[in-house]
Amino acid sequence: MGVVAVLAAAGLGLAACGQSSGGGGGDAIELTIAQNAIAGGKNAAAANFIANWVIPKFEAAQKAKGKNVTVKFVPSGVDDEQYKTKLSLDLKSGKGADVIDIDGIWAGEFAEAGYLKPLPDLIGAEAESWDGWSQIPEAVQGMTEFNGKKYALPVGTDGRVLYFNKTLFQKAGLPADWQPKSWQEILDAGTKLKSSGVPVPIQINAGTAMGEATAMQGVLPLLAGAGGEVQKDGKWTGAAQPLKDALGFYQKIYGGGLGDPKLQQEAKGRDKSFQQFAQGKIGILMEGDYFWRGVVNPKEGVAKMDDRDQVVGYAMIPAMEPGKGLRGQDFVSMSGGALRTVNPNSKHPKEAFELAAFTLSPEALKEETKDGNVRVTPRTDVNKEILAGEPLLTFISEKVLPLTAYRPPVALYPQVSVALQEATAAVVGGTAPDQAAADYQKKLEGIAGGAGNIAS
Repeated sequence: MGVVAVLAAAGLGLAACGQSSGGGGGDAIELTIAQNAIAGGKNAAAANFIANWVIPKFEAAQKAKGKNVTVKFVPSGVDDEQYKTKLSLDLKSGKGADVIDIDGIWAGEFAEAGYLKPLPDLIGAEAESWDGWSQIPEAVQGMTEFNGKKYALPVGTDGRVLYFNKTLFQKAGLPADWQPKSWQEILDAGTKLKSSGVPVPIQINAGTAMGEATAMQGVLPLLAGAGGEVQKDGKWTGAAQPLKDALGFYQKIYGGGLGDPKLQQEAKGRDKSFQQFAQGKIGILMEGDYFWRGVVNPKEGVAKMDDRDQVVGYAMIPAMEPGKGLRGQDFVSMSGGALRTVNPNSKHPKEAFELAAFTLSPEALKEETKDGNVRVTPRTDVNKEILAGEPLLTFISEKVLPLTAYRPPVALYPQVSVALQEATAAVVGGTAPDQAAADYQKKLEGIAGGAGNIAS
């Protein structure tokens, strides 16, 4: 059961993390903005940016328009689930900050509970006419939507690609500009890598030990590559052909000696795969841009590669066959990301929206991402400028984001994800893909409330 469902059932309430905008005397407008960030602690850079740059700049901009607006930052530095619970309690009890950040995966759950409202309903035409929308790819805008309506603005996003070791590829007679156009071409490359002595030719996350990483860097991109998605039109995808195809690909890798089955079962298997890739023991690995920025980063990565820029190549994830991917695409990806939205309880929703939009203006995003804090922003215009010296992030922005997909932002998804993880674990352990798919559907029926909620 999701946090929101638990709260609704329990009828709980809690003091707000920041008072809803009070209005003050005369024309004074008081706004609050909350994030799971705190100076000197969790996400300190984000907290400092809001407090030291956004607030004074926004207040000055409002003053120039003749408005007396003051903004207070409401920090938090807790576990994400604690933050989610606190937000839920605030929103349920009619309190909370005017502008709040949420994980994209929470949006549908909050919307279904009535804790969030579509921006056009809350703000009016300004929510649709924001000039930022023209700079955000439609696929990224999809992260903000639930049942066809926009509930928030996208703060940032990411993308999944195939990383490969160019040195190992050269030894195997494979090209340095490798771009597979089908799953078979990935398997063919793995076979050549194996023949040249690479210990682990292909690493695609599987099993329950890797948790959500199995979904985002494994089964969900493969499901998209086979033309499927985990949920469509309100129904969950059961033992349909796309899932069988995705599980079949796992079987060819781990049953065919192209991957290490034991790695998928170890408690720290994903971390170990990072180390093995950095050590030149893994040829191909499916991961997000975090892998480039935070894992094999030569300066502060957890598995530093001094020669990353020369040795590590990257390619888009191909569909099973050209044109067979989600939406008829040749290539696919999955993305996550955060959202920034307006509290329906705000006494000044229009000004709150202006504040949220201001944080995602070109000026603000350029400021936020300077001094080593570079990341993929939702805006194409900003990415073109700030990612000029970042080839991988430019690749994500220009090639991957226009064709990416997102997880369904609903309360049942985490349970469905675990069932998918279990299905991949079964195949890695030797279960036939069709049987693993059938077992998954049975679990899914239990999770989703019966076969009527399943499409197969």
